[in-house]
Amino acid sequence: METKSPPIKIFELTFSELTSELKNRYDKGAYYAAAIFREIYVNGNTHISKAPAFLRSETFCRQLCQDLEINLNPITEIIEEEGLTKFVTELKDGFKIESVIVPMATHYTLCISTQVGCKMGCRFCETARHGFLRNLSVEEIVGQLYMAKFRLGVRVRNVVFMGMGEPLDNYDNVVQAVRVMEDQRGMDIPKRYVSISTSGRVDGIRKLAALNWPQLNLAVSLNAPNDRIRSKIMPINNIYPMGKLHEALLDFPIKNNGAIYIEYVLIKHLNDRREHARQLADYLKPLKVKVNLIPYNPLADLPFEAPDEKDVSQFLDWLVEEKIFVRKRSSKGHNILAGCGMLGKTPHRTTNLNDLTIFDG
Repeated sequence: METKSPPIKIFELTFSELTSELKNRYDKGAYYAAAIFREIYVNGNTHISKAPAFLRSETFCRQLCQDLEINLNPITEIIEEEGLTKFVTELKDGFKIESVIVPMATHYTLCISTQVGCKMGCRFCETARHGFLRNLSVEEIVGQLYMAKFRLGVRVRNVVFMGMGEPLDNYDNVVQAVRVMEDQRGMDIPKRYVSISTSGRVDGIRKLAALNWPQLNLAVSLNAPNDRIRSKIMPINNIYPMGKLHEALLDFPIKNNGAIYIEYVLIKHLNDRREHARQLADYLKPLKVKVNLIPYNPLADLPFEAPDEKDVSQFLDWLVEEKIFVRKRSSKGHNILAGCGMLGKTPHRTTNLNDLTIFDG
């Protein structure tokens, strides 16, 4: 009995991989691969049967359409505040994930999710409260970018893997998604515009370093100046303490004039004292880093308190005194639960999907 070949999942393949697939299956080549990529990634058309390249090859087109698998999960909610937009995608199994479109001065950044839930257990994070449900496939990761571009009309320049989940806990799918997104014939998002964030999975950082992608940006959610505090709020520190993390960061390839981004969520009375700034600076000084100082976004039922504006400014000044490059991250999106550590609990205020905002930035 003949076994049916697995489907061709377009959103999981680079151009060269699709070309090889067409060659192996149908003895076709780059001409048809280019036609498929052009329709999907340039024209935003997932129904390729009417593409000019296939009009004279009806038999091949029919077989190809039967073998192609293009799954785009629907956007079910859109929530907006101060130019920032969060959209909710419902997956085939009924789970929901959240993505955030962040307006910058000259472009848009898309923050995407890599898992349903998260197993890292960070005490201050809403996503962590849901626990881990499953990894996203390459198709589900890339699909967030495709929907932002062609369903919402956003001209995305930057992609940050900072949404729901720990990207390096879904390493293989995240790396393949980067390869698909950067393909010049497809999404064309160069690695220099891609950032992968991690809570500190040292094994994943070392695997990523072995790829030797210095253009790719690495962000580390550190959030503490010492092991005692970090272990209290981030359980992963019990497995990969700050010393091991430091060693991995020293070995990570960085482009010329580049830096590793250190995310530091400032929590009142926990990690915001002068001695904490000094300890943090001592930890970071041997590394090429830029610190993003993020005021904690308070969540119900959690025993943490957001810092005052003056506290944030004071901590920033202390780091500057220690000669650490630091900048305060915007805290937009608090009211729609789209800020750092808030994804996973969508409020009811939504936009009518028939009246979508078309971005022109």
